[in-house]
Amino acid sequence: MSLRSQLLKGILEGCILSIIAKEDVYGYELSLKLQQFGLEDVSEGSIYPILLRLQKGGLIEGEMRDSPAGPKRKYYRLTKHGKEALREFVREWERIKEPVEYILHRGNEG
Repeated sequence: MSLRSQLLKGILEGCILSIIAKEDVYGYELSLKLQQFGLEDVSEGSIYPILLRLQKGGLIEGEMRDSPAGPKRKYYRLTKHGKEALREFVREWERIKEPVEYILHRGNEG
């Protein structure tokens, strides 16, 4: 597993929760959004197990809806518990981000 994959594994759930918080999305659409934000190497195949895990954990719920083209799609939205988990992820990310950036960019000064 590459270093990038290892780093992404730890933050991908938070990124997915954040995207779903902004609008209901279906799996393939979520994959496209992640790619648009620069995470081109996140495959559709790695997203669905995360969605399943988030759903089993009660953080998201899915709803089948008609599609303008083809079969119905399962759209995901955050639950109350998912909104709380996203807030916690953002808090923890903010606590980690600043010291890591300092270490990487200014840690050798001194």
